[in-house]
Amino acid sequence: MTLTIKGLNRLARKHGVRLRQSYLRIARTAAMMAGRYAHAKQFKRHQRQLRILRSRLGRIIRDIRRKIEGQTVLENAFALPLGRASQIRSQQQRQRGWKLYSFHAPEVECIGKGKAAAPYEFGVKASIVTNNRRAPGGLFVLHARALPDNPYDGHTLRDVIDRTETLTGCAIERAYVDKGYRGHDTQNPRRVFISGQKRGVFGVIKRELRRRSAIEPIIRHLKTDGHLGRCSLKGRAGDAANVILSAVGHNFRRILAWLRELLCLFLIQLWRTPACPAPLNSAS
Repeated sequence: MTLTIKGLNRLARKHGVRLRQSYLRIARTAAMMAGRYAHAKQFKRHQRQLRILRSRLGRIIRDIRRKIEGQTVLENAFALPLGRASQIRSQQQRQRGWKLYSFHAPEVECIGKGKAAAPYEFGVKASIVTNNRRAPGGLFVLHARALPDNPYDGHTLRDVIDRTETLTGCAIERAYVDKGYRGHDTQNPRRVFISGQKRGVFGVIKRELRRRSAIEPIIRHLKTDGHLGRCSLKGRAGDAANVILSAVGHNFRRILAWLRELLCLFLIQLWRTPACPAPLNSAS
């Protein structure tokens, strides 16, 4: 709610609407104390700080509506931001149905991770495909795509496999996925192996299934070295472009690493070559 208060104040200054009070300092302090109380598991005090934020946001919404009443241009300019602010103010933590998680980026979704350290992530789900076989210079990203509306992982696997085969021109013999893909709807379910699976796992398949976690460092590189961790592009089109550009950047970094190694080998050979050629023996 703090960012919502900041956004409404910024919009009011842009359109020349003078508010009775900005509540920026109060909102910043309340948000900081709410985080501290939640970390200390003092939830009654945490809820009191949230009520302070909610009440101040309501005051700003009502103040703006009073100031722009009867002015068609301002009412049209504030219609969407005030609707988002009202949605953020009225929604509850455990309510069912659609929720708004970001004032400036309404396409942001809450993604359940199932991990104790980070149970949730906020953003847009993405699908990353790479090869299973080891590569000396690192693995390339074969397919990357944003998946808006937070679909179930198993319902996206069929389309991802088809798109990867079309993009690479090679048929996928076996696919190795994590446990989030249980209940998938692929055309040939016997070629898909889930992490932790015991039935039908032996020999080469068992060794390749151990390599499934090799994609985790690639995802981490996409988030840190690329821009997959935080998207600066606007809207769903920006999210889709950001995933593809992050994958392209990762592949280019792999190619540059190969070229760097090749250049080093070439320079070493030049350095070992003597500067002056050996003199030729005179003919007798």
